[in-house]
Amino acid sequence: MKSDEYRYEGEIIKSVREIFWGWYVVIGAFFIMIVTYGVRYSFGVFVKPMFAEYNWPMTIISLGASINLVMYACSSLFTGWLLDRIAPKWVMTTGILVTTLGLILSSFVRTPLHLYLCYGVLVGAGSAGCGAVVSSATVGKWFVRHRGLAIGISSMGIGVGTMIMAPFAGYIVQQYGWRVGFLSIGTLMLVVGIIISQIFMGKTGPEEMGLLPDGDRSGEEANVSLQINHPAEKVSIKPILKNTRFWLLAVCNIFAVMTVMMTFVHQIPYAVNNGIDKLEAAAALGVVGVTGSLGKFFFGWLSDRIRDAKYSAAFGMFVMSVGMFLLLKAKTVFLLYLFALVYGFGYGSLAPVMPYLVSDRFGRHILGAAYGLLIFFATGFGGSIGPVLGGYIYDKTGSYDLGWTINIVILLIVGFLIMTLKPAGERN
Repeated sequence: MKSDEYRYEGEIIKSVREIFWGWYVVIGAFFIMIVTYGVRYSFGVFVKPMFAEYNWPMTIISLGASINLVMYACSSLFTGWLLDRIAPKWVMTTGILVTTLGLILSSFVRTPLHLYLCYGVLVGAGSAGCGAVVSSATVGKWFVRHRGLAIGISSMGIGVGTMIMAPFAGYIVQQYGWRVGFLSIGTLMLVVGIIISQIFMGKTGPEEMGLLPDGDRSGEEANVSLQINHPAEKVSIKPILKNTRFWLLAVCNIFAVMTVMMTFVHQIPYAVNNGIDKLEAAAALGVVGVTGSLGKFFFGWLSDRIRDAKYSAAFGMFVMSVGMFLLLKAKTVFLLYLFALVYGFGYGSLAPVMPYLVSDRFGRHILGAAYGLLIFFATGFGGSIGPVLGGYIYDKTGSYDLGWTINIVILLIVGFLIMTLKPAGERN
């Protein structure tokens, strides 16, 4: 009887060892993105209470989110470059420690300057070490044939984090105040983030373990995996800066991220202004997280199966534009949640498809630096403009309707524009 038990345990251990380590990296990135993006997209929960306590103009508070994104974007240049050279766990651990420090100090904010330094500078810079650039690029280095699916699964953590953290932060803020809210999410990020990054993110890529992408060992599959991604001794970002494909991706991402950040920062105040309960409004952000997770899986899966992932990206933009139209009409809880269902699914296309397109056009072994550069432009310009523009429109008009209309038009234009992106093999 005991021999049967030992045999069974041995078979389990053998099965675990046979699982390609890249899938464990996917699991680690999934949980890292839960805490990182759960924190980022919970900021809308803190906007209204800070507005009520200090009576600062909405533009002043929104500027904190914009500075956060500028710092994230600028720091992503460095973390993406660093990721191509050292183990992800050290980049992530440093980012988590800096982010936690910023969140804890944010609970003691008394002036706009304090908000900008603590939440804007520290949280923004720290999150670059544990955000999409580091997580998605790390996953992308382990896969070629299953890249879309792998990045899609890991990126689902963004949606799950939004789903869990926004209602959690909303409850803490409502019951205990916004200062305790910052302390709570900071502590959670520190504990979960450090454990996960140290366990799962210790290797830079499959070659470090004597493996090939996708777990291939030899034969035709290995040749496919290495076909356009053969590692080079030295990689340079200069050719990418001269490539029109990169600049088309940058322009599309700048405007897409601008609409996303305007929506995420201001959708809760917008709903509350329409008479919707604070917790119900925060829960709608959680619904975006749920459908966003489904969208990330779907668009990642789809990118592996169609001729060019740019069509996945365009489809996602069109779905987001429909969602924004629903938000424009969302004067009831039902329409607010319908917006969250549709918009979240389309928004789910961004996280898996963009790094997929970067890797497909420019190669796997420079993915960290190339994707970091893309995020620098997309988040640094688009992400920083979005929250401030939304706050400015509200301060001037007393409504968010003009902002939502601008978002609809931009998303439609970006959807058509990204379909003009040329494949890697065509003349630049």
